[in-house]
Amino acid sequence: MKLDLKLYRGYVNDKELVVFGHLFKSWAPDKYRLDRKGIKHTSAIIHKFRIKPLSNYELHLYFKGKEWKTKTMEDGYFRFTVPFEKDLESGWHEYEVIAKMEDHFGIIEKGELLKPYDSQLGIISDIDDTFLISHSNSFFKKLYVMLSKNVNRRKIFEDVVDHYKALSKAGQDSEQASNSFFYVSSSEWNLYDFIVEFAEMHDLPKAVIKLKKIKTGISDFIKTGRGSHDHKFQKVKDIISFYPNLEYVLLGDDSQQDVHIYERICKTYPENVKSIYIRQTGKEQKEETKEVLNNIESLNVSTCYFKNSQQAIKHSKELEII
Repeated sequence: MKLDLKLYRGYVNDKELVVFGHLFKSWAPDKYRLDRKGIKHTSAIIHKFRIKPLSNYELHLYFKGKEWKTKTMEDGYFRFTVPFEKDLESGWHEYEVIAKMEDHFGIIEKGELLKPYDSQLGIISDIDDTFLISHSNSFFKKLYVMLSKNVNRRKIFEDVVDHYKALSKAGQDSEQASNSFFYVSSSEWNLYDFIVEFAEMHDLPKAVIKLKKIKTGISDFIKTGRGSHDHKFQKVKDIISFYPNLEYVLLGDDSQQDVHIYERICKTYPENVKSIYIRQTGKEQKEETKEVLNNIESLNVSTCYFKNSQQAIKHSKELEII
């Protein structure tokens, strides 16, 4: 049996460690190149959704001389949430996961996990139409862009990199230290490597990435990014609960449910949100979005409904965030 193991960026605090990934009995989605053109690119994207997860399979995590064991879920997903109280330097650290087979052969993969630098600030950002131009308001246009434009041809919003870099370094004195970034999206885990490569190409801050449940067929692919967005609330909630001593800047857009999700977060964590940024994706601002942002303001959270990132940068400077 063929195995393929995909690891994602994990994270750790002073008491717990979180590592997660997928196990497949087919090629993992990252085996299909993102820089091909024309029909080869279309084929690569479709193949990312024609995968076969492996359920209830034993995995071993190794980190800093310790070992833990778990098994995959029905969709091949696994997550280690385990006690870890060793002293650990801030920054990115390598971990290892092994999937063993009955004949003692298997597969070994290495991943990274983040121990945040000392900071007062954490940044949580949506992806599609927040920094990556995706046309989420139009199903057919979004699908066309995904199938016809490879990672080199996809576009980023102007000046968003300057804003994110400034947020990353806000309040940090050393060149090495940075504030922790988290990218949370309704894109599926199938597109994880596309997001990583796009972010690296445009020099966006390195981040822990949290996506939606993996999809495993062509019919699922047609519905990519659609459906309930409640998982985003849970993922943002998990991050804030894991690092409760931070104040957070939340960034999203008005094409889906970001403003409603962030409103719920502000109500749940009234002391943890410093500011919310919502990108305007259409020609006009949405009245519903403005109403929700006004309610968030009543919770003593500053908001910015912006068309271009220079407006967001100006707002961050006025608040003395950057």
